[in-house]
Amino acid sequence: MREDALATRLVEHYEATADDPAIRLEEPYDADGREGVVDLFVRTRTPEPVDRVIELKADAAVRRATGANEVLRQYRRMERYFHADASHALRPKLGRSEPGARYLLCFAPTPTCVYHVATNRTLYGSVDPAARAGDVPAVRTVAFLTGLDGDPRDLGLVSVNGDAAFGSEAFKRAVPEDSRLAESLRAVDDDLVEFP
Repeated sequence: MREDALATRLVEHYEATADDPAIRLEEPYDADGREGVVDLFVRTRTPEPVDRVIELKADAAVRRATGANEVLRQYRRMERYFHADASHALRPKLGRSEPGARYLLCFAPTPTCVYHVATNRTLYGSVDPAARAGDVPAVRTVAFLTGLDGDPRDLGLVSVNGDAAFGSEAFKRAVPEDSRLAESLRAVDDDLVEFP
């Protein structure tokens, strides 16, 4: 599974589930001379604007990376500088009830990505979900994508940095039966992953 296929499914998901979302692929940012590109940027209104800044990782990216530290450095750089760019800046709003930004690091539900995350579960699990974009509350999520087949509305996430650590009973319960993620968890023939 390639990152462009993941991006396509995410675009279809937000188009199906949000009213008039602003969606941009390969969105560049430049804050204080620190340039970068995020795989996908989605702004929805609930009614306040909520930004989803998404970094996608499929097999090729995981194989090319020198390790989880490199993946996390890229993700944290995106988080640190994306909204610091004046063209993406978020402003505080009185009465905001939801986080204004969601920083997502999404892995493909493949055996390669499952093995990578399982091997580095401590690092990925240590990413604190609580974040801020300047004065605006934000959330960090490191997760596998699920529901990639079928209705785009069914696309979901199984987080590895929240209350359900990778491999925990809560994590296993969150994995949809007969999903690509469930198949991949069973396909990793290693003591790292025990999945029914």
